[in-house]
Amino acid sequence: MSNSSILFRPAQPADAAAIRDIVRAAYAKWVPLIGREPLPMRADYDKAVAEHPFDLAIENGRIVGMIETMPADDHLWIENVCVAPQAQGRGIGRLLLERAEQKALEASCFELRLLTNGAFMANVLLYKRHGYTIDREEPFMGGMTVYMSKKLGDGR
Repeated sequence: MSNSSILFRPAQPADAAAIRDIVRAAYAKWVPLIGREPLPMRADYDKAVAEHPFDLAIENGRIVGMIETMPADDHLWIENVCVAPQAQGRGIGRLLLERAEQKALEASCFELRLLTNGAFMANVLLYKRHGYTIDREEPFMGGMTVYMSKKLGDGR
């Protein structure tokens, strides 16, 4: 399927279990690399969905990806973005990142920020391809956390 068949909608409390399942499936490939479950695999999605926005990518009635964002004073924080393994490689992650950009601009916010594990080089490279730059790196749990940002519109 092309990514033109992807629809978006906000998450509802009833979506928390499906979000948790997608996150666990998407992040499972990183467990052998870092020797533990990445933090998003352990998050409480019932609580998270109740507290801040999630946008879901839907294909044929099924959730195939999501982006979790949190507005801040001077930027939009991307807490988590992931795509179900069977839907990866089709541009859905790009669409989710673009959705976050749209939300930021609609809120007159001109910067996006996120972090990722430095061991997840494929993710770092994906974000770089989409205009994110590395702001800093900090040690965390035996690895390195990479903080990245992207300026939008008037923030360039």
